[in-house]
Amino acid sequence: MSKPVIVYLNGNYLPIEDAHVSVLDRGFIFGDGVYEVIPAYGGYPLRLKHHLQRLQNSLDAIRLSNPYSDSEWTDIINSLIDKNEGEDQYIYLQVTRGVAKRDHRFPDGNTPTVFVMSSPLLAVDSELLKNGVSAITLDDIRWRYCNIKTTALLGNVLLRQQAVEQNAAEAILVRDNDVTEGAASNLFIVLNGVIITPPKSDLLLPGITRDLIVELAHHHQLACEERSITPEELKQAEEVWVTSSTKEILPITTLDGKTVGNGTPGKVWQNMFTLYQNNKAQLRQGKDLNA
Repeated sequence: MSKPVIVYLNGNYLPIEDAHVSVLDRGFIFGDGVYEVIPAYGGYPLRLKHHLQRLQNSLDAIRLSNPYSDSEWTDIINSLIDKNEGEDQYIYLQVTRGVAKRDHRFPDGNTPTVFVMSSPLLAVDSELLKNGVSAITLDDIRWRYCNIKTTALLGNVLLRQQAVEQNAAEAILVRDNDVTEGAASNLFIVLNGVIITPPKSDLLLPGITRDLIVELAHHHQLACEERSITPEELKQAEEVWVTSSTKEILPITTLDGKTVGNGTPGKVWQNMFTLYQNNKAQLRQGKDLNA
């Protein structure tokens, strides 16, 4: 019999069925909160200090005080990993502005709502890695501050649903003739043998997996640039990848119904995928080489 799923809510560890949040929580009413997703391999969170720094950046951006220190967050996350099943897990944590009378202005002296849960982190289907997945391009309809990891994800949801309805795994977004990112991922292309990813800005999420891939590329002397990508370059790319904490590095082999490269995951992706797996193997031994 499997163990019950244990979550953390406002200072308490309890079964997920017993976790309840007020309907007046501003996260529910306004989407007034931020979140993080942290993969853990063999019980070790990947780049935890980077995730906690991004959490702090998001909290600062919405003018909400961090309810815990980094060491307190670390204790909560490690406790949940220990209390739940799965060699590999991912941690979802969310901080909202808390419960208050419905009013757009910030409430005075509010206590944030803190929710953290762990779920099994399943390996990406080997067939997807072997054959790649399809994607479509769409206009980026989201708000301006996509660098904030906010719980208000309706724009992303609508874009991702359009992709699903066209039998695509992801929507790659375009704003003002610049390719930004996926609806739930960061973007890389390979053009003339060079790995390229859009530069950090308020128009895309500063992905932790994205940053690790850039660092791995530089460490292993792979040509890599952080610069703007035009829709024309996206169409001309020899390889297209999307990255995220749970999907890692996923090759796109069909874009808007047309074949990318030769229609199979490319050699640069294969190399980077191997480097990423090696990094995970080190983490499983408690050695986060890129902490």
